[in-house]
Amino acid sequence: MAGVHTAAAVLLWLGVACLLVAAAAMVLLSGRGGLDRLHALAPANGLGVPLIACAVALEQGAGRAAVKTLLIGLLFAVGGTVTTIAVARATADEEDRGHHG
Repeated sequence: MAGVHTAAAVLLWLGVACLLVAAAAMVLLSGRGGLDRLHALAPANGLGVPLIACAVALEQGAGRAAVKTLLIGLLFAVGGTVTTIAVARATADEEDRGHHG
């Protein structure tokens, strides 16, 4: 059981590190354009939340609760990516209109 707990702790800290990197990037890119700041969220969306979900699922052990947790992590990863693409397209369209309009 100690090995599972250690693996969960490593996954948790890797996920938290991804979230902190994304937060730091948002602060550093605060004066830049919307697309640059949007790219800064990629580690949080695609890696941070799924790693944390995997850590929680490991701690829960095999069972329905772990499957639900993994499904939530997958939904966050996919949903975050899809949302990021939609926001990026809208931002790019708005910037194009601002330069040509």
